[in-house]
Amino acid sequence: MDRTRSKMTTAGKAGAPVRSFAALGPVVLLALIAGSASAQEVSNPDLFLKSLQAAHQAVAQYGIIEGTEDAERVQRIGYALVKASGYEDYPFTFAVVDMPIPNAFALPAGQIFVTRGMLDLGLNDDMLAALLGHEIAHVTLRHFLKTRKRATLLNVLSQLVAVGAIAASANNRRDAYVGPGGLVQYDNNPTANLAQGAMMASMVASELFLRGYSRENEDQSDEEGQRLAALAGFDPDGARQLMAKMQSRIPQTKSYGYWQTHPFFDERLQAAEARALGLKAEEPPAEAEVAAFREQSQKVLLDFIDTRGGKLAPPARVALKEAALPVWPQGTAAERLRLERLHALRKMEFENLPMSRNYGRLIAAYRAEVENVRELTPESPLLLKLTQEMGELRAAAEKQYPEAIAILDRGVYQTPFLESFIATYPESERSAKVALELGIAYSRMGRETEAVEMFLDAWQRAPDSEPATRARSGLKNLAPLLEQLGALEQLAKQERDTDLQELSAERLDDWVSKFESIENGAAYLERFPDGWYVETVTERVNKLAEDLYREMVLYQELGDSAKAIERANRILRNAPLSPAADRLGREMEKLSISPGP
Repeated sequence: MDRTRSKMTTAGKAGAPVRSFAALGPVVLLALIAGSASAQEVSNPDLFLKSLQAAHQAVAQYGIIEGTEDAERVQRIGYALVKASGYEDYPFTFAVVDMPIPNAFALPAGQIFVTRGMLDLGLNDDMLAALLGHEIAHVTLRHFLKTRKRATLLNVLSQLVAVGAIAASANNRRDAYVGPGGLVQYDNNPTANLAQGAMMASMVASELFLRGYSRENEDQSDEEGQRLAALAGFDPDGARQLMAKMQSRIPQTKSYGYWQTHPFFDERLQAAEARALGLKAEEPPAEAEVAAFREQSQKVLLDFIDTRGGKLAPPARVALKEAALPVWPQGTAAERLRLERLHALRKMEFENLPMSRNYGRLIAAYRAEVENVRELTPESPLLLKLTQEMGELRAAAEKQYPEAIAILDRGVYQTPFLESFIATYPESERSAKVALELGIAYSRMGRETEAVEMFLDAWQRAPDSEPATRARSGLKNLAPLLEQLGALEQLAKQERDTDLQELSAERLDDWVSKFESIENGAAYLERFPDGWYVETVTERVNKLAEDLYREMVLYQELGDSAKAIERANRILRNAPLSPAADRLGREMEKLSISPGP
């Protein structure tokens, strides 16, 4: 998935011209904030922190996409709906998670997530408003806290991710968890406890996001969400359009994505159509008012960091700042957050040895922020600072180039050096050789998919060169031995070499029903959702999930909770919609933490 940032812009209705926030101007915004603009507060700090921890876990588990036009469209429409709702108990945030399954979910303190797979369906603004309105309604109607199993899981997750909680308690008592298959018990080993706690947190987070609400909750959210969409100026028929779009584009099974977390489809579609007849799109809130509301909401988030002081753990501070930037992506606060993020990335990169520093990645991050700031606030002094710092990075990379070439000529180097070289000097005449060497290194390390990508890259960079010839030969040697389904299909679909095509297709056809790693199948489905063997791979993944479930139960009975949790986590990560995951979910509904002595 390409996660490079595009310009941070807002899009109007489908086909409308793109507009910049810069046109609003700081004077207008300040006047609005001082006047009628309202924003959320943090009415329950404890619940807010628990919800934030769950959001952080979701981002860590699935990855987040930001800076794209679709991501900003989610922000723009989401805040128009929240402004229309009048709800002020918590500051809402919106994010796009990098998950191919079409879905959306909400946490109790206003964290709303939409998946990449949902946006890939091609929703217009009215459909997206219906989707976001539904999730906002789950928050405003407090459905999460009315659903006992979800509230319990949120508490469990909060305890699992509390900094040092598991390790600190390990020497004094044995923490017991009623989990999948029975009793999960932690040994008196702080390191092992932290590892088990991290895996357990991942499981709980998956369960929070992949299970649905009751019929009553879903009906209420449909009704309120459709009303909010109309209040914010969107066509209330967007709810029916959304259902029709999903009906035509995604599988109609109760175990798939949106249908699993938002059930009762037929009845909901009919109800949405009937409600649309009695609703009409109202005058939308002024763009400047929504912008002021967003800026004030960002201030609430940042003020929460300041008022909590040292009581807020570093991961929570980082999560809040990351969430706060897209809330209002321009102005002094946003620019401070941008600079902090870049400096953190630079500091982390500079902890590497000089010849392994990925200047290419740093420069790309700076360039993206320069484009964002130039689009939003072209007169900002931050542009000069970012440009200067980016120039310093370029100069450092250029100064280092002769030494990098000398290392290549000596032929003694490590994989991080090669990775840094090809990212930092993509136009170098040596890039084809470096891609070839990376392919060889990845092949030796068993990183098959990356090896194939690098061999193909070397072939493409200089088709008639000696590195290209060696890369082509390496691919033909690899093809009959490859086990990674995604790498095999990629080779089978290339059209440069028919012999390689046939070798790869034969191997894929033979291996697709025999692979032993559930991660292998999950990676294929992620990479090729419309691939040649989706049905066969899905069946095999479900079978492997069943095997893991049986192993999990066995390890539970033997008292080896670490291995039991590891199996359960692999099921939820790689086959979250499988029958085994559904059975595991029903077990986890009973999850609770026993009180300490």
